[in-house]
Amino acid sequence: KRLSLGKNIRTVGKVGFDESRISHVNIKFSGYIEELYVNFTGTFVKKGDPLFRVYSPELVATHEEHLLALKAKKYFEKSPFKEVSAGSDSLLEAARQRLRLWDISEEEIEKMEQDGKTIKYVTIYAPSSGVVIEKMAFKGMAVNAGETLYRIADLSSVWVQADIYEFELPLVKVGQTATIKLSYLPGQNFSGRLNYIYPYLEPQTRTAKVRFDVSNSAGKLKPDMYADVELKIDLGKSLAVPNEAVLDTGVRQMVFLDRGNGLFEPREVRLGQRVDEYQVVLDGLREGDRIVT
Repeated sequence: KRLSLGKNIRTVGKVGFDESRISHVNIKFSGYIEELYVNFTGTFVKKGDPLFRVYSPELVATHEEHLLALKAKKYFEKSPFKEVSAGSDSLLEAARQRLRLWDISEEEIEKMEQDGKTIKYVTIYAPSSGVVIEKMAFKGMAVNAGETLYRIADLSSVWVQADIYEFELPLVKVGQTATIKLSYLPGQNFSGRLNYIYPYLEPQTRTAKVRFDVSNSAGKLKPDMYADVELKIDLGKSLAVPNEAVLDTGVRQMVFLDRGNGLFEPREVRLGQRVDEYQVVLDGLREGDRIVT
């Protein structure tokens, strides 16, 4: 008969960081850390919070060049020769652009131009809100351009990675929703959306990793926690027979039809997915056929 079939896939998952929500903090010039405002791992910071203050001889020299270009512009802007005035404008803009490329904000550039003083220290701010998961910055430390000093993770959304057996993979699709439970929070469920299926298997376990996006605004899911994951898959209506009706020879699958008066006919069938106590029949039988179980 034709049945509405569904399959539950239960597995174990592990909570991890959402890699797209991890920010790396570094600077584009060399210098020395003069002051730390975030001094230990695990600190929660908001976007724009100060992290540390740095002194850079290289940056100071560039500031001085910028101030000289500003003075030159004021001196030559009244020149009757357009080339002279345009040249001073270009020199000033080049100095400003160099500061911008070093991530000096427009507000700091404008403040320096108004004060007419060289800025000796630059404050580096958090690029995003989140928790400091790695800190490599220490007061008085010399730092080089490109060196990562902080890693900040936004934990308002996390990933849960789970293992799916090889034979269940055809049922798993991106976009499906799973129920996620934690043993230490009984009765509380989380919902996760499957956003990626890894394109390889673990050779020892014959499983593939799948990844779920899970909202974590309350912060109850913490990286490296284990979770129970359940996927409920609706297979729709399919022609099916009980598992015990199928005689599998290893080469082909047979089902016996009841022809009445003690007569039975062997029929070769082509089978689909096995769902609990039923198997989907793709070919060989029709709805209403009477079969032997």
